[in-house]
Amino acid sequence: MRALRIVDALELAAAYAGAEYAVVMDGDALPLRVGRPASDLEAYLPARSYALITAWNPASIPHSDAANESANAALVARLDAAGIARQPAQGYSSDGQWREPGWLLFDVGEMGLDLLAREFGQAGVLAWSHGQPVRLRMQLSRPERADELSCVDWALD
Repeated sequence: MRALRIVDALELAAAYAGAEYAVVMDGDALPLRVGRPASDLEAYLPARSYALITAWNPASIPHSDAANESANAALVARLDAAGIARQPAQGYSSDGQWREPGWLLFDVGEMGLDLLAREFGQAGVLAWSHGQPVRLRMQLSRPERADELSCVDWALD
């Protein structure tokens, strides 16, 4: 388990919530946005619940491509060992300065998702139930003014 040292949890959550996400399916990218329903994706990939996780840049610190690929391989091995179905996904900034590949997971419980996020040093993951808006789940304690981000859950509350 990796320790996260975040200077400003609210600022980090706002950046993650404002990022763009997509699930790659049959050559198409189905967009995801925090706070919005994922109706198109849910129609193609029905499940009770969804989560998006990456192993790239643990603790929100940039790592080399080689280190990130190694972390991703470890995450894939962990998902395979647990029998967790997945679909390629990615997160990226609208200005194109940041991009991270990841995985859309199906029907992973909140506790299992939190364990995976912490094991791979991820400060935030996406998680939502079918028919509900996409939510950001931060692996941090709720900071002051957290109400400013209505689609964010704080796992350490």
